[in-house]
Amino acid sequence: MQIASQKISIGLVNPKNPVNVASILRAAGCYGVASVFYTGQRYRFAKDFNADTKAFHKVIPTIGVDSLREVVPEGASVVAVELVEGAAPLPRFEHPENAFYILGPEDGSVGADILSWCDHVVYIPTYSCMNLAATANVLLYDRLSKSDYVSGDALIRQSRDTNNKAKI
Repeated sequence: MQIASQKISIGLVNPKNPVNVASILRAAGCYGVASVFYTGQRYRFAKDFNADTKAFHKVIPTIGVDSLREVVPEGASVVAVELVEGAAPLPRFEHPENAFYILGPEDGSVGADILSWCDHVVYIPTYSCMNLAATANVLLYDRLSKSDYVSGDALIRQSRDTNNKAKI
C-alpha cells in the first residue's frame, strides 16, 4: 500500500491552537491524509496565523463542521485517540484500512458523547499527555509503520527538503 492510496481522514474536536492544526496539516500531507475536519470556533478565528510551512492547507481540504459524526467518510471506521480508561494501547492496535481518526482539543478531551459512537478508542502509552500535533504525528507514523509502505532512495529524494542532498 502506498501512502497516497490510504483512506485516512482526521476529525479535530474544537482545536484551539492554529500552530498545532498547521502541524497536523503538515503531518497529514506527509502521511497521505485525505481531509481534515474540525468543530468549534476557536480555530476558525485563529487559522490565518498558522505554521503550515509546506502549505498543505492548499492541498488537503480543511473543513469546519458542526458535527464530526455527520462527516464520517463512507465505510470508515471511527477511531478516537484519547487517554481514557478502557482504551486499547496504540502499539497493539490494528489500523482499519479506511479510518476516520478523532483527536480532542489541546485543553480538553474527546467527550463521552463522541466516544459512544466510535468504533475504536486507542491511547498512546506515555508518561504524560502529548500535545495535539505530537499525537497526530505518532498516530499517523504508527499506521505507516504497520503498513506495507513504499521505501527506498527514490522516496527519500521525493520527501526530503530541497536543501538536503546527503548520501551514505
